[in-house]
Amino acid sequence: MEYSLIYQIECIYYPVLAAVGVPVNLVAIVILSRGKCGLSKCITLYLVGMAVADLLVVITDLILNLIVSIYFPDSFLKITPVCCLIIFLFCATTCVSVWLTVVFTFDRFVAICCEKLKTKYCTEKTAAVVVGTVSALGCLVSVPWSFTREPEYIIDNVPRNCVPKPSFYVFPAWAAFELFYYILAPCIPFFLIVLLNVLTVRRILVTSKVRRGFQGHSKGENHKDPEMENRKKSIILLFAISGSFLLLWATKVVYAIHRRITDIRYYYSNTDPRVITERTSNMLQVLSSCTNTCIYVVTQTKFRQELKNALKYPFNLIAKLIKS
Repeated sequence: MEYSLIYQIECIYYPVLAAVGVPVNLVAIVILSRGKCGLSKCITLYLVGMAVADLLVVITDLILNLIVSIYFPDSFLKITPVCCLIIFLFCATTCVSVWLTVVFTFDRFVAICCEKLKTKYCTEKTAAVVVGTVSALGCLVSVPWSFTREPEYIIDNVPRNCVPKPSFYVFPAWAAFELFYYILAPCIPFFLIVLLNVLTVRRILVTSKVRRGFQGHSKGENHKDPEMENRKKSIILLFAISGSFLLLWATKVVYAIHRRITDIRYYYSNTDPRVITERTSNMLQVLSSCTNTCIYVVTQTKFRQELKNALKYPFNLIAKLIKS
């Protein structure tokens, strides 16, 4: 049997991504939880929440859904009730991951642009409440996805696989739910992240201009402003995370809207450009759950140092044992 090129790419891409995604997110959770990266407790809590959500996306969507479908199509995970549970889990974790990116962006917007609100909102307690609320709501709005599927076939009275119910494409209620879900995650997050980043940049430019005016340096002098340096690091982290999210989710958002508007229900071949577009968008979307740790390594000096210490620890331990 000949397989399409996109399928052959998936067979290699998904296992490699899983092999990378699980450890990098675990490393991010451990290092950030130690609180030695020079970040505030508020920021750290958001980043840990995002890392946990990304790890769950890798496990539920990438491993239990995509990799199992390719390599273990006859697994017990493809029994319909289990399959429906997995669909709920990866929809919920994806929704939570997306919205945690939004609330982190909003937190940084408040910290930079809203001085009066900053002291009350940008706290560890508020961050914990926000992360918990987002997680609960993300699970709640994803529950209906479990009821959109039915068995593809039944073997020995055991329902197998999950395929969309015919009513999913016919009933206005299901169409409204799907539209609502894609607007909720990630269309609205797209809009909010872009808007908040634009407002944040505008505020930074105005503030920088005013501070330079107050300092009034003469030509040739190079005075460092500690507050602006800290703010610059925070902004680099914010823009790297939100920019990565926007780039990797863009194809998914555009195609999801196109598919619903044009009422695409079936594909007639694996070489159909729409199939390639959809599956490519899935690969990019899953990749977004593995990029934040790389962003921390590139943008955060103390995170890099903590990562180096973690990598050196086993070798240092072995060296001590040998010496002793």
